[in-house]
Amino acid sequence: MAPQGDKQFSYVPKIMNGGLAGIIGVSCVFPIDLVKTRLQNQTVGKNGEVQYKGIADCAKQTWRAGGATNFAKLKGMYSGSGVNILLITPEKAIKLVANDFFRTKLKEEGKKQLSVGRGMLAGGLAGMFQIIVTTPMELLKIQMQDQGRTLKPGQKKLSALELTQKIVKENGIAGLYKGLSSTFARDVTFSVIYFPLFAYLDSLAPRRSDGSGDAVFYGSFFAGLASGAFSSFSVTPLDVIKTRMQTINKGANEVVYKNVPDAFVQILKKEGPRAFFKGAACRMMVMAPLFGIAQTVYYIGVAEKILGIKKATHV
Repeated sequence: MAPQGDKQFSYVPKIMNGGLAGIIGVSCVFPIDLVKTRLQNQTVGKNGEVQYKGIADCAKQTWRAGGATNFAKLKGMYSGSGVNILLITPEKAIKLVANDFFRTKLKEEGKKQLSVGRGMLAGGLAGMFQIIVTTPMELLKIQMQDQGRTLKPGQKKLSALELTQKIVKENGIAGLYKGLSSTFARDVTFSVIYFPLFAYLDSLAPRRSDGSGDAVFYGSFFAGLASGAFSSFSVTPLDVIKTRMQTINKGANEVVYKNVPDAFVQILKKEGPRAFFKGAACRMMVMAPLFGIAQTVYYIGVAEKILGIKKATHV
């Protein structure tokens, strides 16, 4: 196997595109992600009572609890978005660029497309690299999103900076990597499924007329949409476990899990198989448009146009 395309692989525009893709994508879907987190975190009480009856009920309660004005309520729907938007820039840059890089390196000479196995390997490696940023980002995001559910009357709502300082003071830098194993399991599995599936669906779309060989923008969008929906649904059980393990302030009747296997056993025993798919619809509603938007922005090559350089063809 000979590495292909080393000269064509430009890091700066790809990193810029990845960061821009993440910011735009997260800004569009964050309120749905907030609802997803709160649905996944709620447990069933002794008498079968739940705080939220479903997606719509959770969204309504979250909106009403945001404040007296519509602006305050809208702001409440973006609780924790600051840290997510800040860290999504390097996270999406790492994820998309790493996948592109590994696909370029793993491409076999004389073949136009990667085999499924090589595509899964490239995606898995990209998922491994991204958890450096994803784990603390998800940890902070979940605490910020879940404060509205667990805060007691009169208790102060912490900012992202205050929360970070509190975690580091109590547990050191390692505290920001709580739930690393569950994040690893979810993100690597997601990437192994998502990227090869996206590449296949994108290859079926009509090509652009500019000679680049890339799919038309709506082709990449729908490929990202479909791949994101399928992949996110597939790893929902791992996402539920990750969300539970990364939640620091537990509500009444909520359990502290030792590790991923312990979380799996306890959730299955106490709540049944359906608990692993809590927030599945919400997660699909988040991930499908997020990756549809992000992948389209990344493939359009906005950074190349800004920098005035030729956009390389994606492998």
